Amino acid sequence: MLASFLALDPILQALLAGIFTWGLTALGALTSLLLRGGDRRRLFAPLGFAAGVMIAALVWSLLDPALAIAKASGSPAWLPVALGFLVGAGFLRLVDFVLPHLHPGPATETPEGVKTSWHRSALLILAMTLHNIPEGLALGVAFGAAAAGEASATVAGALTLTLGLGLQNLPEGMAVAVPLRAEGMRGGRALWYGQLSAVVEPLAAVVGAAFVLAIHDLLPYALAFAAGAMLYVVVEELIPESRDGSHGHLGTLGVILGFTLMMVLDASFG
Repeated sequence: MLASFLALDPILQALLAGIFTWGLTALGALTSLLLRGGDRRRLFAPLGFAAGVMIAALVWSLLDPALAIAKASGSPAWLPVALGFLVGAGFLRLVDFVLPHLHPGPATETPEGVKTSWHRSALLILAMTLHNIPEGLALGVAFGAAAAGEASATVAGALTLTLGLGLQNLPEGMAVAVPLRAEGMRGGRALWYGQLSAVVEPLAAVVGAAFVLAIHDLLPYALAFAAGAMLYVVVEELIPESRDGSHGHLGTLGVILGFTLMMVLDASFG
């Protein structure tokens, strides 16, 4: 089965990887059918775990290869990586500023982005959709870089990234579905909306892979762009949502565990 996957076109590999992470988001949303009540503390450790995985993934699966590729090109290694990183974070800030969305939390929380009359459920879904765009791009760029023949970017590394992002998508699916259930939405609808937030991942993965294969010279910029976008999501969304007063230690422990797991996976298989 693995041999068959390795023989596929890299764009198709990226698509399948995106479908896999999308499926794990749906699995996370499925847990909302088993949970009762709206106690957000049960999400603190999982969301912290997701943040830890993403931090480790963006360092070892994206920034390290970007620096190695930039160094091999003869240019100052830090220049394309720093530029791509800042542009990636800036792009997410722009989308965050424009796109109407609402973070999981109290019903009185003010929506961000342009003013809209959309329902709270739609705004919650858009918030998590924003999370998943850089993750999909990261998957596509990783598979595209491996297909480009770069020594520092391998299919094994891209598969490790896929597994790590898939694991951290489990709590992201919960983060959409659990608040919706707490507001009285039926389990089936909460599950539907929970998985819907990750439907962009396969699409973004295809875009990322196609871009890298079309413009190979921009590979370090693309890897760093995905890393910057992911770090923006971690700092702006996941870490704040994993903390609440005296229970902030749950999110902190989740970050440490997620970071450790992704580090072990990358060291073992990447």
